[in-house]
Amino acid sequence: MLQFYTQKYQVCKNLYIFVVMKNYEFCIIDIETTGGQVTEDRITEIAIYVHNGQKVIDSFHTLINPERSIPVYISQLTGITQEMVEVAPKFYEVAKRIIEITEGRVFVAHNAHFDYSFIKQEFKSLGFTYTRKTLCTLRLSRKILPKLASYGLKSVCKFLQIDLTNHHRAQADAWATTALLEHLLEEDKDLKQVNKSLIDNELTSIALPPKINRAEFEALPEETGVYYFYNEQGTIIYVGKSTNIKHRIASHFAPNLTNRKSLEMKNQIASMGYELTGGELVALLLEDSEIKRHQPIFNRIQRRSRFSFGIYTFEDANGYYQLFIDRINKQAGEPLAVTESAESAKRILMGKIDRFGLCMKLANLYKTKGACFDYQIKKCAGACIKAESADDYNAKVQNACDSFRLVAPRSFIIVGKGRNHTEKTIVGVEKGRYVGFAYIDQEIKIHDLEEAKQYLTPYQDNRDIQKIIAHWLQKHPDSVKYF
Repeated sequence: MLQFYTQKYQVCKNLYIFVVMKNYEFCIIDIETTGGQVTEDRITEIAIYVHNGQKVIDSFHTLINPERSIPVYISQLTGITQEMVEVAPKFYEVAKRIIEITEGRVFVAHNAHFDYSFIKQEFKSLGFTYTRKTLCTLRLSRKILPKLASYGLKSVCKFLQIDLTNHHRAQADAWATTALLEHLLEEDKDLKQVNKSLIDNELTSIALPPKINRAEFEALPEETGVYYFYNEQGTIIYVGKSTNIKHRIASHFAPNLTNRKSLEMKNQIASMGYELTGGELVALLLEDSEIKRHQPIFNRIQRRSRFSFGIYTFEDANGYYQLFIDRINKQAGEPLAVTESAESAKRILMGKIDRFGLCMKLANLYKTKGACFDYQIKKCAGACIKAESADDYNAKVQNACDSFRLVAPRSFIIVGKGRNHTEKTIVGVEKGRYVGFAYIDQEIKIHDLEEAKQYLTPYQDNRDIQKIIAHWLQKHPDSVKYF
């Protein structure tokens, strides 16, 4: 009798696993690489098992020639040596097989982000966009097997008594992950945790704007850059930036019936565009410049709606630099600073007058035909009546203007990632002022700012740009080359 019930239980168990895996047919994958940097390192080995709920129905395993050297410590960890991969196929030679065996199946791996990112990058280098739904057995283990001391593959397999020999070789790890997945599916009988953990990398759940077709969306790159939304008249209605353009645009198209402005923008979008920038800093700088140039109607957050007044400067007919307060407007040019009110702007300007010995009359805070009041009490050197030369006074005003700046008055370039592996970006700053950016060959050496300027595309400096650069310098001091 006991044997009968045991057999019955095993039949039910197999039937359950079959039903589950029929809904989600899985390909369980493991790779070995030359290191942990997706954009720098390459795959050296890949193993794939396809499981239909009853047995493994297909498999693929091969070493891969990474076309670069394998570090000694990696060879010690995996046992894969340079000699072993020299005669192995290159990735492009097995790419078709990988596409075929994973097509229409869920990509499963232990720490799936690592394996999936490397495979996506390999396909990207071939000009192909690889997308699959993914399921991470590491994350799934955390939910279904709580309170384990470690969730590494070796530790989880030891806890569940799953045989794992030859760890850190793709075939052994993929086989162990297959056994682990079966156990997790058995524990999660209602599929709640599996459904929560399944990541739809094809982004099929988004609600595209009425005038945008799926092919146009799928063609978007998953790279860093600036993107544009246009209306039917071809007018730019929104500018944004992202380190993953496709995913960021998808977030705009997520179903949202409560945000009226979001719905309004989606309904107006007739086409999309983008410009790849390689590095994030250039994307931030370009986004700011494009928003100020095009003034898109839906970029309300970037607009200075709270800041109505600015402090400006100009050179008068006598050659003296004057300061003045005015409402924010294009005709006045780029403000040195922006404030919420005229009163707050006046307080800031008064502070600069005291600190740098400026003239209240030439700061347009004292109306008179003759000398200003401060000249009478010897706080002003007499620029108001030309007793102080324009050159001397302008030097003071220049120092005051520089004090508004968030970036120190030094000249330097910021070197960043390019749009491909042969390219880099440079951002030029001259005496604290942003002068532009450029894409240049990776091998070009820049020795001074004048040399950099021959490559730079000029862009306007402003306070928002200053904030971007100042923040970047704090976070990435090693990317700066001072002159």
